[in-house]
Amino acid sequence: MLYEWFPNVRLEDLWTATYETLYMTIISVIGTLIFGIILGLLLFLTGKGGLKENPFFHFIVASFVNIFRAIPFIILILLLFPFTEFLVGTIRGPKAALPALIIGASPFYGRMVEIALKEVDKGVIEAAQAMGASLNTIIFKVLLPESMPALVSGITVTAIALIGYTAMAGVIGAGGLGDLAYMKGFQRWDFDVVFVCTVLIVLIVFLFQFIGDLISRTLDKR
Repeated sequence: MLYEWFPNVRLEDLWTATYETLYMTIISVIGTLIFGIILGLLLFLTGKGGLKENPFFHFIVASFVNIFRAIPFIILILLLFPFTEFLVGTIRGPKAALPALIIGASPFYGRMVEIALKEVDKGVIEAAQAMGASLNTIIFKVLLPESMPALVSGITVTAIALIGYTAMAGVIGAGGLGDLAYMKGFQRWDFDVVFVCTVLIVLIVFLFQFIGDLISRTLDKR
């Protein structure tokens, strides 16, 4: 029955493509979480009224974030080809997509981190300073814990964007469901393959959204 509806779909190809999509998404989400939090903290701490206010340094970081947020992802991949080849040794396959995925998503998430940190009650920060807390203590004991639900919601949104990025990366040979849909679906005019790949991507999005919402609700003590 399924073969009659989707005659060109091979389960082996689907499993491989789904694994590659999940691999690219999970690794890039981890990288984006790390670098995005660093960027967000730098923006927050060096911004106006920040604990380490520094207009010049803030301008540098903000410019980096704004520039990379403005570059369309498909163009960013092409721009990073020399860097990717130097770093990974190839410009094809799931590993080759990771630098562009992380560099493309980290500035976006960094801004979300900055917004989340600005929502932390200033009274709590001032109380920690009054008790003589160091900058590291304020960051890891006050800022990040207090903003955790918003940070989780932000990385969930970013993860969903990254799933879309992996599909675009697949068009230029990164592998995954995007690659399968384009190379073995669209180019061969086998739209049953395109349809099944689309359904699987939607299911992956729903899965990440469900997990993100569950974690966010668990962490939200309000």
